[in-house]
Amino acid sequence: MSLFNLLRIALKALQRNKLRAFLTMLGIIIGVASVIAMVAIGQGSKQSIQQQLSGMGSNMIIIRPNSNVSAGARLDATSVQTLTLDDVKALQKQAPHLSAVTPLASSKGQAIYGNNNWPTTIQGVNPQYLDVIRQWPLKDGIAFTDRDVQSQNKVCLLGQTVITNLFPNGENPIGKYIRFGKVPLLVIGTLSAKGESAFGQDQDDVILAPFTTVQRRILSTIYLQNIYASATDEKSTTAATDEISGILRATHRLKSTDEDDFAVRTMQELINTFSSTSQLLTVLLAVISGISLLVGGIGIMNIMYVSVTERTKEIGLRMSIGARGIDILLQFLTEAILISITGGIIGVVLGITSARLVTAFLSWPTLVTEYSIILSFLVCFITGVFFGYYPAQKASRLDPIEALRYE
Repeated sequence: MSLFNLLRIALKALQRNKLRAFLTMLGIIIGVASVIAMVAIGQGSKQSIQQQLSGMGSNMIIIRPNSNVSAGARLDATSVQTLTLDDVKALQKQAPHLSAVTPLASSKGQAIYGNNNWPTTIQGVNPQYLDVIRQWPLKDGIAFTDRDVQSQNKVCLLGQTVITNLFPNGENPIGKYIRFGKVPLLVIGTLSAKGESAFGQDQDDVILAPFTTVQRRILSTIYLQNIYASATDEKSTTAATDEISGILRATHRLKSTDEDDFAVRTMQELINTFSSTSQLLTVLLAVISGISLLVGGIGIMNIMYVSVTERTKEIGLRMSIGARGIDILLQFLTEAILISITGGIIGVVLGITSARLVTAFLSWPTLVTEYSIILSFLVCFITGVFFGYYPAQKASRLDPIEALRYE
């Protein structure tokens, strides 16, 4: 029989049992919709992380104190103090592959203005941090300068979340004094909105000030939490990290047998790490959702067995007027594939709709990819063939005389 006749007969058979056909498709529909929605959520998260990390500068390098061994015990990295301003100066002078270097000294505390207060973080940096390292433009006002850093001036820049909570009535914060703990700070500028980071942190919940001010007046320490550096370009990142390691080992007077008491991380390493983790989670979610496809396939096999049994006389009649075994096999196989493909189409529509609803109502980033749709259709076709073949083969091997006698 021609393909057209096979499809026509399959459609008529399905139309006779519409509800049963739909219930058979339900497993396929749920499976395909789940796979597409889960993959869309995974891919959307991956893309969002990559964009946010790339937005921080693909040539940015982060230097942190590293945990080391003391008296046989490894110390927590957060309690290690190894980075100082001398390290920053050494990197600025001796690392030709770095275009900018800025220290970072931070502290958590209470910001106060009038009767309003807000728990936030103050970060001490130098002027290069905004333009070169983070590429973070001001919304209003001016940035602090190298003179402010040298003089330990009590000036600051406010993030939008801090402004919202300290100045809820829309008052212009520029020119006003706030307090961080007991230290008064003059607001000279406001930062543009950044939103959440790839780690789910509110980047706008921050106060920026000269690092010397934070070090001496708030933390009372000479140590730094981090050092941020920017390579001259993305291609120079590897050479820059090698330079940083060599310079810091020299300034820290480490022997060749000593472990580094600092850690150097590039943004590309972070992007690759998060991308790999996100990809693994996406595959895991897709595999879990794919179990529904397996259940749907078993449902197809079960219904096709019932259909063969119900239509035994029809099969015998077709064989008696000249239908070959291959014709019967193709007839029932076409029905199984048609059920699977139709369920796949409905599942794709439902999956895309679900992904959009997740973005609309939960504000989660989603990305429906072409390969997930193509893969879903391919899996549906294979499911129809695999689970429909055995019942179809059973139908094709029926004895015509026995089939005609079947009650």
